[in-house]
Amino acid sequence: MKFGAELSRNIFPPWRTSYFQYNELKHDLKQRQLDHVWNDKDERDFLDKFRRELAKVYRFVDEKLHDLNQRVDQSDVAMRRIVTRDTQQYDAVAEALTETLFDVNDLGRFHQLNSRGFEKMVKKHDRYTKRDMQCAYVEMLKLYPLDKLSQPLDKLIVQISSLHDRCRLYGQSRDSQAYTQGGQQTAFERATSKYWVHPDNITEVKSIILLHLPVHVYNQKKDYEAEDAAVSSVYLDNKDFELYTARLERAEGAQAIRMRWYGRGENNNVYIERKTHHAEWLNGHSVKDRFRLKEGMVNAFLNGSYSAEIYRQDLIRKGKMDEVSVGNHHFVAKGIQDRIQEGRLAPMCRVFYNRTAFQLPGDQRLRLSLDCDLTYIREDDLDGKRRRLRRDAASGRLTDNWRRTDIGIDHPFRSVAGDDILHFPYAVLETKIQSHLGQEMPGWLATLLSSHLVHEVPRFSKYLHGASMLYKVPVVPWWLKELEIDIRKPPVPNIGLSRSLSYRPLINGHHRQSLFDPHVAIHLFDPAEKRKRSDFFSRVFSLRSEKALPPLSQPNGKEDGLPRGRSNVSIVSRQFKRAEPKTYFANERTFISWLQFCALLLTVALNLLNMGDYISRIIGAVFIIISSLLSFYALGRFQVRAWQLRTGRNIIRYDDIYGPTVLCILMVTALVVNFYLRAPTFSSPAQQHNK
Repeated sequence: MKFGAELSRNIFPPWRTSYFQYNELKHDLKQRQLDHVWNDKDERDFLDKFRRELAKVYRFVDEKLHDLNQRVDQSDVAMRRIVTRDTQQYDAVAEALTETLFDVNDLGRFHQLNSRGFEKMVKKHDRYTKRDMQCAYVEMLKLYPLDKLSQPLDKLIVQISSLHDRCRLYGQSRDSQAYTQGGQQTAFERATSKYWVHPDNITEVKSIILLHLPVHVYNQKKDYEAEDAAVSSVYLDNKDFELYTARLERAEGAQAIRMRWYGRGENNNVYIERKTHHAEWLNGHSVKDRFRLKEGMVNAFLNGSYSAEIYRQDLIRKGKMDEVSVGNHHFVAKGIQDRIQEGRLAPMCRVFYNRTAFQLPGDQRLRLSLDCDLTYIREDDLDGKRRRLRRDAASGRLTDNWRRTDIGIDHPFRSVAGDDILHFPYAVLETKIQSHLGQEMPGWLATLLSSHLVHEVPRFSKYLHGASMLYKVPVVPWWLKELEIDIRKPPVPNIGLSRSLSYRPLINGHHRQSLFDPHVAIHLFDPAEKRKRSDFFSRVFSLRSEKALPPLSQPNGKEDGLPRGRSNVSIVSRQFKRAEPKTYFANERTFISWLQFCALLLTVALNLLNMGDYISRIIGAVFIIISSLLSFYALGRFQVRAWQLRTGRNIIRYDDIYGPTVLCILMVTALVVNFYLRAPTFSSPAQQHNK
């Protein structure tokens, strides 16, 4: 499908006039060259129109962002004003946050679609006119930085997630220590799966996940900034791409070694990480292990002057770890350093992305991450270019550093030479489930992963993809051919975020449910704990079925025997099974049957009123009242049943045990009244005859 048709099909009607007029500029681009060659005046006129369109879209997105930020702040203020544990008040705040989240999703789609339109128009201009517009476009973006507005959108999502999570906790914040748990952990064993997400679906996927899992922000000591999502990794390999080949062939013990840091390049903490396929020291299990160094020690560690033994002694001298932790860190550091020296490994490729992670704080058993703006940058010197030069502070000489110093985290890295950079077209969703601890995939996650919003790519590796595209390697991954197809699929009905005809938010085709009665459960207890608590939770929900969850945080830091920092929050609810269409039709047939009876009764009543005597008119009036009451009663039952089918919440029985009984009583009563009023007239002719 051509982009012009795609743009027209995906326009959000209320914002129609604010979209980039792609088709108009495309038509103008072609029309100007029908009778003459493209000249300087044509170029000036076209650039002026393009600039006005860019300014229009930028101002619209910026104004919407300002409005959305105000609404989020208002929700925060409203929550702080709640003084009681009133579920209805917190649910009202959650409802407002959901509305805001849907608007963020709509704005994300708007921003993505228009950004693609401007990029495509620049390329189309260059192709048709044989002139370079890229430089002019970069200058326009400095004045109207539309490409930078995706970061405020991500920040909004994090803020909404935090407030939405506080609603679940009755306005209380989670223990800040739980967010940092696992920071000193050296080994992670998980079952992972990876999926590609088209840019059109990124905001929607984020929104769906945060309705079930909060966004995980590691550093709770400061306000979240967009740059906190940046993750940069420099992968090591040798000129023969030994690690690349072993990982691609999934050889036993194959490793990937990288240096990773978060946020800006000035971050002083660097994690040295190793991913091992079927590690022999773990009985053949795959594992990721790591340890942390200060940035100034990385070069010394790579060249061996700062050995693993010295690192161990430094840990002992600091006295912040016990003997077992020191031993674990030393084991990882020595294994990585030995592999670097044996394989003559050197920095090869930088992988950058902005990550949004989702998990319950302090619980590693279910973790999701969505990596956007995935970019690969060369760090090697295989072609003779020394890309990692830096000036030594002491000697003033240029020396090789462990990473490039000419770039930071300013995506899309326009200052990097075109031959040194590669932009990945999709986001990468990664699910990490510790199934060996009994964690199962929640139903909501299974629904998302089987939907049109994601595209599964088994065994996808960021480093393998970057190395295969930037360098000449003997073997390439299988998924490269997947890049030649459009991974977007036809939308699955009633899956994801949508709007009704009145633009009300719909989640999986249904209106939002109560925050304290979600239709999908997240079970994050240990199996043993889960068995011990099953009876307790069944009793809780028999008492509080539609109202609220039990308290999720206690003053003493414990809850039902769980220590603070463990997974002391669990959202447990009844499983909601989507009703089949025939169920809705059955509800409609029942309603129509009641209406047919009311229509018959109304016909009889009108005949009595129009053609009968005084007594007949009284009975006719009674029948009209009964018919009217039954009509309203049937309508009410129909609406309540339909609402229950949509939401899965049961407030009344589906079968009607009172309606037919009351109807029979009313009909019998009307007949008795009729006979009672007619009784005197039955005896009148006989009495007159006797006289």
